Amino acid sequence: MSAERLVHIVDDEEAIRTSVGFLLRTNGYTVKSYASGVAFLGAASRETSGCVLLDIRMPELDGLTVQARLAERGLTFPVIMLTGHGDIALAVRSIKAGAVEFLEKPFQKAALLATLEDAFRRIDAADRVHIDAAEAVVRLAALTPREGDVLRGIVKGQPNKITAFELGISTRTVEAHRAALMTKLNARSLSEVLRIAFAAGVGEQSPV
Repeated sequence: MSAERLVHIVDDEEAIRTSVGFLLRTNGYTVKSYASGVAFLGAASRETSGCVLLDIRMPELDGLTVQARLAERGLTFPVIMLTGHGDIALAVRSIKAGAVEFLEKPFQKAALLATLEDAFRRIDAADRVHIDAAEAVVRLAALTPREGDVLRGIVKGQPNKITAFELGISTRTVEAHRAALMTKLNARSLSEVLRIAFAAGVGEQSPV
């Protein structure tokens, strides 16, 4: 890497801080670790750069609260939310609040490194990846009505099986519609699908 890439790891699990920190350092990143959201917020105002790996479930202050307080202070670090199994609704909220991505634990090393590379490319380009509303509406127009139903389930943070039950179709059919809508939206990840949906105003009337 030609310039310093600083990553702030905020997680109450020491094992995560140690293993992820080692992985990132051996791949050329500079790492600062924090055992709580409180500790990170105490240092954040003194930091001028970096990307944040932020655990969504922590004592005292959870990841969503930390994310909100960063925004209140005008601190625009790209946030990658670390979530556990079953935290999809919280992950959706984090993307709606401006997180650039979320990773579900246990995540693959390659996925983490690719996500960080993407986040730092966005910093370098001064691009917060806000999708234009008009462009988002055009993309959504390509979806079938049933794909639109599945998209609304995604925005609600629902598991596929709940969406399947509500629509009276099989979980496998929901998965097929989900794959199809991602292709039509030219979205590489669920977080990108969510950004497109939010830009077009999907789900604005019902909080996630």
